[in-house]
Amino acid sequence: MMKQSIYGLAYEQLQQWLVEHGEKKFRAQQVWDWLYKKRVKYFSEMHNVNKECIALLEEHFQIETLEEELRQESKDGTIKFLFRLADGNLIETVLMRFNYGLSVCVTTQVGCNIGCSFCASGLLSKSRDLTAGEIVGQIMRVQAHLDQQGKDERVSHIVVMGIGEPFDNYDNLINFLTVVNDQKGLSIGARHITVSTSGLAHKIYQFADLNSQVNLAISLHAPNNDLRTRIMKINRAFPIEKLMDAVHYYLDKTNRRITYEYIMLRDVNDREKEALELAELLKDHRHLAYVNLIPYNTVDEHSEYQRSHSETIQVFYETLKREGIPCGVRWENGADIDAACGQLRSKQINKRRPPSCGRV
Repeated sequence: MMKQSIYGLAYEQLQQWLVEHGEKKFRAQQVWDWLYKKRVKYFSEMHNVNKECIALLEEHFQIETLEEELRQESKDGTIKFLFRLADGNLIETVLMRFNYGLSVCVTTQVGCNIGCSFCASGLLSKSRDLTAGEIVGQIMRVQAHLDQQGKDERVSHIVVMGIGEPFDNYDNLINFLTVVNDQKGLSIGARHITVSTSGLAHKIYQFADLNSQVNLAISLHAPNNDLRTRIMKINRAFPIEKLMDAVHYYLDKTNRRITYEYIMLRDVNDREKEALELAELLKDHRHLAYVNLIPYNTVDEHSEYQRSHSETIQVFYETLKREGIPCGVRWENGADIDAACGQLRSKQINKRRPPSCGRV
C-alpha cells in the first residue's frame, strides 16, 4: 500500500494525528519546521525529533511523492516541470518569473474532464484527483530547485491554473491552500494565491462562504451561452445565468475582485461584438471585475483554433476600456517551450504509446 505524503496534512491535522498516536503536541511544530523551513527530504534528518516519532512517521508517511521526469527552460526564465507521481502518472508544474516575485502554477488533477474544445489540458481525460500532498509537493519540488540554485529565492505566489478543474477536487484544494498559507511554514500570503475555475457555480458559493482572502479567477472565454457552450461544454451544466448568480453571491459575501480569463481565439470570440456583450455582462459589478485577455497558445490537436491577431486583441481591449471594464492583455510566459497547459504532458504520454496497428 502506497504511503500518503505528509505534505497533505495541515498543521492542526498533523498535531491531532501525532497526539492520537501517543506523541506530544509540541512534536507537530518540530516536524513542521523540518518540512517547510529546513525542507528536509527524509524523516531521519529531523534531528531534534525522537526516534520513536521518526519511526512512526516513516511507517505511515513519505515526504516526497514526485519525481522529476523532464524540465523545459525558457529564455524568459519560465521553467516547466513534468513530474511523475508514485503511481506513474505525469503532471505539469510551471515556475514563472515576474517583477513582483516567483509564481508557481500547480496542477490539481491527472487529466481533465471539463472538455474545453481549445485546451491542451483536456486532450487526456481525467483519471484521478491529486491528493493535497501531491499538490503541496509541486510547490516543494519547485522550491527545492530554487534552493539548489543558492540564490536565496522563494516561491512567493501561486496560481491554481494547471491541469484539471480545482473546484472538482475541492477538499484537497482547500487543504492545499491551508498548508501553503500557514504562517508557521511556507507562509505564502492568501492574497498572493489565485484559484481559477471554469465555472462550477455550486462550488463558487461554497468558496464564498469560506470568506478567504485567496483570489478567484473564472475562465469565461465567451460572453453568451451559445458561444460558450460551443467551446466549453461545462456551460451546459452551468450556463452563464447560473454562473453570474454565483458570482453575485461571491461578491456580496466577500467584496473581493474577480478576474475573468478570456482566451482570444481568432474569428471565434474576438470581435467587437463579443467585447460589447462582455462589457454588458460585467457592467453591474465592473468595480470588482478585471478581464484578463489571453492570446491563445496554439495546440496541434486543436488546429481549428488560432491566436487572434494583435490588432484584433487591441481593438477588443480598447472596447472594454471604453465601456469602463478594467482589463489587460497577458502575454504568455514560456513561448519558446510547450507553453500551452497540458501540452508537454500529452506529448510525453503519446511518445510512450505503442504505434497504431493501422485499423480504422
